[in-house]
Amino acid sequence: MNQTPSLPPVAPLPPGYRLAELDDVADRDAIDELDRWGFAFEWRPEDVSSIVWALEPGRSVGVWREAAAGPRLAAVHSSFAFRLRVPGGARVPAGGLTVVAVHPGERRRGLARAMLHEHLRRTITAGEVVSVLDAAESGIYGRYGYGIATHRASARIGRGAGLRAVPGSEDHVVELATLDPVQHSEVVESIHRAVARPGWITRDTPALRAQHLVDWPSARRGAELRRIAIVRNAAGEPRAYGIFRREGKWADEGNPEGVVHVHDALALDAASARALWGVLTDLDLMGSVQVDNLAPDDALLGLLTELRGTKLRVHDDVWLRILDLPAALRARAYPAPVDVVLEVTDPLVESNAGRWHVRGAGSDVEVTRTEEPAELALDIADLATAYLGGTTLTALAAAGRVSELVPGTLTAAATAFGWPVAPSTGWGF
Repeated sequence: MNQTPSLPPVAPLPPGYRLAELDDVADRDAIDELDRWGFAFEWRPEDVSSIVWALEPGRSVGVWREAAAGPRLAAVHSSFAFRLRVPGGARVPAGGLTVVAVHPGERRRGLARAMLHEHLRRTITAGEVVSVLDAAESGIYGRYGYGIATHRASARIGRGAGLRAVPGSEDHVVELATLDPVQHSEVVESIHRAVARPGWITRDTPALRAQHLVDWPSARRGAELRRIAIVRNAAGEPRAYGIFRREGKWADEGNPEGVVHVHDALALDAASARALWGVLTDLDLMGSVQVDNLAPDDALLGLLTELRGTKLRVHDDVWLRILDLPAALRARAYPAPVDVVLEVTDPLVESNAGRWHVRGAGSDVEVTRTEEPAELALDIADLATAYLGGTTLTALAAAGRVSELVPGTLTAAATAFGWPVAPSTGWGF
């Protein structure tokens, strides 16, 4: 029997403050101004014409402060109506939290707490199973039940880095062109939509697709316009792309030390990945390639014959909050039989808290409340961390974040909650 998740409590605001849904048109200037205050930036004059308003109508909420000169927007947040891919390929409704900002003069008054509670309430009411976000400040969101669910890798690769041979890659053709959002958007999105990785979020609105391909004039700083490499197989089908720009640099001796900055790169198979990176790592007058948004198990890392010297780093990517525990656990698949009773704590969404019996295999799993003794105990944030299969329950237990209440149950549960493909999101929102 499906049960509607409970709503978090309404967090109180100080006198003179009120929460309200914002108007996508009338309040746009106020949202933009607060965004700049909150994230300490100003639009450069040359960038203004490139701005894309991607926020969705009806999904922005602000905190207004009443003042003698009229109401002033003191805090804001918004969200996107996403569908998040989970292990097994299903896509679950997800609220993509974004633009969380509090005016510097309004801090320490509980405004962020009130907004986060409101976001969770609205997301649950909308029937969204989880909430996801890219965290600007990582210390904030754990207290609201979010856990790091996906990671991304960055690497710096020397020109001419050794790449393993892949049969069939020589049959692919790599086209190089100046990026044209109108001309190239469909190719980029068709490849992006074809990825079946857990954690993947497609860009389902024209505004999000356009925003992703903006080439900010101020970001060039002497570098070239953005370019695109499109890899096609022998049948002419696009199988990979890389969006990049080259930045020319020269050593004192006159040797070229340019950098290829890769903004976004995706390949749908090993042969196309080999063709793509064979070109990007061997461009004339370049000394290195910097790529900042790879999945932790991206094909590039397996293609390199030498990882030493790549300056490989792993970063937190998308944070996830489970809002409807039984729906979330039923939606994903399990690579091994699962039969475990979880004791879950969740102080904000009480319907998630308690004992849950997770039992089944593959995509046929039952998640039911139970009075049976718990075998593993964990917080909702730690369950979120393990949900997409990128962090194992055994790793969390080693850090004291999962308690094995019945000896011998942890390993089997960790195997079932894992997944053979690392979760990743591939872009920021």
